Amino acid sequence: MTDASSRMTSHRPYLLRALNEWIADNGMTPHLLVDATMAGVQVPASAVKEGKVVLNIAERAVVRLMIDNDAVSFTARFGGVSHAVHVPISAVLAIYSRETGQGMALPDDVPHDTDAAGDDDGVVTSQDAPPDDDTPPPGGGGKRPPFLRVVK
Repeated sequence: MTDASSRMTSHRPYLLRALNEWIADNGMTPHLLVDATMAGVQVPASAVKEGKVVLNIAERAVVRLMIDNDAVSFTARFGGVSHAVHVPISAVLAIYSRETGQGMALPDDVPHDTDAAGDDDGVVTSQDAPPDDDTPPPGGGGKRPPFLRVVK
């Protein structure tokens, strides 16, 4: 397998689309938490607080919502004025339901690295795998991987 053929596209937009659909299908209001300091983020400055902005992306709140592999874009009203919004996928920190707080902090993309020997056959073996440090301790209360946190 060649290096180029073993690379996969980012999983972040797929998670974002799926969670948006799940939240909406349950009659809830999907909100995005966005890092407004990242390059390419276009939101009204008045909506930004401490470098972050929360965006309501419910169908009833936006026009022409598009979540593609590169960005989330739509038109929405802020303070009664219509604004075009553009958020690169990399700037989306989390998606969650306004009503319940259930959702997900989006994980970073995993960079494609070769191992120290330069042998990158795309196959993960038991010696390549990280140690299993998420094993729950006796009696329960196991550690949750960071990308499964619930955003409240």
